[in-house]
Amino acid sequence: MTEEIREALEHCEKKFKQLDEISLHNQNKVLQAFKDNCVALRHFNPTSGYGADDVGRDTLGKVTAQIFGAESGIVSPLIVSGTHALTLALFGVLRPGDTVLSVTGAPYDTLQDVIYKKKVGSLVDFGIEFDVIPLTDDGKVDFEAVSRYITNKNVKMIYIQRSRGYSWRLALSIDEIAEICEFVKKLSPNSIIMCDNCYGEFVETREPTDVGVDLCAGSFIKNIGGGIAPTGGYVVGRKDLIESVAGRLTSPSIGSEVGSYAYGYRLFYQGLFLAPHTVNQALKTCVLFSTALSNRGYDVMPKPCDPIGDIVCSIRIGEPNKMIKFCQAVQSASPVDGFVTPEPWEQPGYNDKVIMAAGCFVQGSSIELSCDGPIREPYIAYLQGGLTLEHGILALEKVLDGLES
Repeated sequence: MTEEIREALEHCEKKFKQLDEISLHNQNKVLQAFKDNCVALRHFNPTSGYGADDVGRDTLGKVTAQIFGAESGIVSPLIVSGTHALTLALFGVLRPGDTVLSVTGAPYDTLQDVIYKKKVGSLVDFGIEFDVIPLTDDGKVDFEAVSRYITNKNVKMIYIQRSRGYSWRLALSIDEIAEICEFVKKLSPNSIIMCDNCYGEFVETREPTDVGVDLCAGSFIKNIGGGIAPTGGYVVGRKDLIESVAGRLTSPSIGSEVGSYAYGYRLFYQGLFLAPHTVNQALKTCVLFSTALSNRGYDVMPKPCDPIGDIVCSIRIGEPNKMIKFCQAVQSASPVDGFVTPEPWEQPGYNDKVIMAAGCFVQGSSIELSCDGPIREPYIAYLQGGLTLEHGILALEKVLDGLES
């Protein structure tokens, strides 16, 4: 370990202790949910065909809902990504003529076609209006603009994106989400509040559904799957809304009564159990990168002293070639495909060329150490994950060496 990294680690000690306390709280919450729902070996068994009376599937949804403080939940291998989970939630509860208002700016790139692209079965094709209120210059919700909009229009859903996506801002804290919920419910008590929770699970001691969010969705191969879940996604929230989402996942006539998985559910349960600790490791890696690169003079977010709302560390590189080399250095420190050199490409769902460094055991698992970003100004690299802090330290050595060359 270099002296530079050793000094950065020393500066992180106070923050690391805070993260350990959050992890312990969340581990106890997860353990209690497992115990309360009597998780047993039989819940890991595979099922086939319709999957009727699949206790592994059903109990996994109940455990996850309890962890989130929600009435009901769906966890399913049939959900292929976070974008899919969010799409299910949107189409599950919205109907033609409804209006959605995003109060956190434009949603993540992969949702743009889900919302706006014509003749593909998007929200706009179904006559659903999706409006956006940008965040203020300091990355906060513009409550005055939200108030004006809600006062003058019937809004079926308020949409919150917790993480930063490919934008230069901090992720929302749970306190900020609570403030949004309280504000909206006073103005429009019947509006459904939905939160994209990707990258945010177990970062704090509370989840969005603990503070007023009605519907919350994300990927099971990010935080909540602990780097072990092989696929899947989740949606949790109000029972009536979850029933509507289940009808979209399968069909309105059968909802969540069916859905088999021939490989069994052990990895989902085990990943969920390990997730608080794994997220802790990812957050420590985020803090370490933030500290070391800040010391090098780079503009980072979150800064070492900032509150943390997700597992992402954004680094403003400023130059396309340097950004590409940054991501390539992360790839070179990967346990899987560490010999591969990633290059920018036109990935489905994105409007710019994107470079993605992700040498993961589970393909696309953002809780594992990865780094990506669109090739557009100001050339920001978005680093996330890290199953172990030790791996993060080794990757940081590669990155710092590469920045010197």
